Amino acid sequence: MKAGFISLGCSKNLVDTEVMLGILRQNGYELVNEAAEADVLIVNTCAFIESAKEESITTVLTMAEYKEPGKGRCKSLIIAGCLGQRYGQELLDDLPEADGIIGTGSWHRIMEAIEETLAGNRVVINRENEIIYDASVPRIPTTPSYTAYVKIAEGCNNRCAFCAIPLIRGRYRSRSIEDIRQEVEALVAKGVREIVLIAQDTTNYGHDIYGEPSLARLLKELCRIEGIKWLRTLYSYPKFFTDELIEVIASEEKLVKYVDIPLQHANDEILRAMHRPDTKAEVTALLQKLRERIPGVVIRSTFIVGFPGETDAQYQELKEFLQQQRFDHVGIFTYSREEDTAAAEMEGQVPEEVMQDRYHDLKATQSLISQQLNEALEGQVLEVLVEGHTEDGMPYGRSYRQADDVDDSIYIEDDRTSQAGDMVKVRILQGFTEDLVGELVR
Repeated sequence: MKAGFISLGCSKNLVDTEVMLGILRQNGYELVNEAAEADVLIVNTCAFIESAKEESITTVLTMAEYKEPGKGRCKSLIIAGCLGQRYGQELLDDLPEADGIIGTGSWHRIMEAIEETLAGNRVVINRENEIIYDASVPRIPTTPSYTAYVKIAEGCNNRCAFCAIPLIRGRYRSRSIEDIRQEVEALVAKGVREIVLIAQDTTNYGHDIYGEPSLARLLKELCRIEGIKWLRTLYSYPKFFTDELIEVIASEEKLVKYVDIPLQHANDEILRAMHRPDTKAEVTALLQKLRERIPGVVIRSTFIVGFPGETDAQYQELKEFLQQQRFDHVGIFTYSREEDTAAAEMEGQVPEEVMQDRYHDLKATQSLISQQLNEALEGQVLEVLVEGHTEDGMPYGRSYRQADDVDDSIYIEDDRTSQAGDMVKVRILQGFTEDLVGELVR
């Protein structure tokens, strides 16, 4: 039997896909990249915001076409992930094209879902929401051989007013340091050079099992593993960004000086309405501390425009905050009204056209900042991890300053020898709004 997977959404979802792929291969399934060749098709869906849900549904309907004679051989179409966890039976009823649902907490039962659907039964398996994978679970990485994501915790306790993740993935639950180290050691033994630690909130890691935030402790343990070149952490919320964690990032050579810290807004009234625990003053102090104690630190953040009740003045405060802080990388999103969240019922929902105006204005503001920061890198020499080649053969990659999939790239002129996975020295020649161009330092 042959199976095909489509993974949508974030890197945390991608890890779930890789674990299910491992289970399928362990059970004798051949994994294929062409949907037309698959007997079983599984779409691991995202349900974070409305546009992600729409993409998930569209993808499911597209895959359903491979059940038609002459186009494919699919006998079972399964919806996995966040959309299935959140809507379950309702989703299966609305999509007769699908044969089964498997939720985010039930990935370990993927073979059960496949067997039931191949037997002609439509099933929903989404009641569990407590499990998290460990190092003993088979896993097939889908990222390039030199980079791997490691999920250190599952779920979230933050209950931000705009976010449905706690409703979907449940309470926060951490893996043990020993188990994470075991998985990282196995990945490094296979040639992985960059380990990217992820969770819904990485700075809250270990609070549930060790009684205190323990990300610093985990990082120090992982830095002892020989063979790791870069160790990167994403989704680090400001609430538990301790002085100890800052010192570890500053002092450990293997830890890239890159901080991903989603802030969402800069106005205190909006932050309170969002159920965010930090104030603008506290966040500003943390950012100053990061820059003072970690020389060369790169800071990435994300912000939401158009949250219910956001006034023009509050938006302007956010815009001025970006101009003052000059973040290296910024993700900007319009507010998405998600059912069953606190914000969905709030008064003062901002009209779509106003949200779009603020979105484009803030994007333009950050684009100018990004261009200026990239131009300031001209003349510097950076170590670059080569990731691929353009159609005309030019290598490109990223330095410690860029995270996989979300940040810009560095293109290397007059280099036709570097291969994906190589680490090379590059002198930056030109900085643009999104990308940089450099030359190989021979």
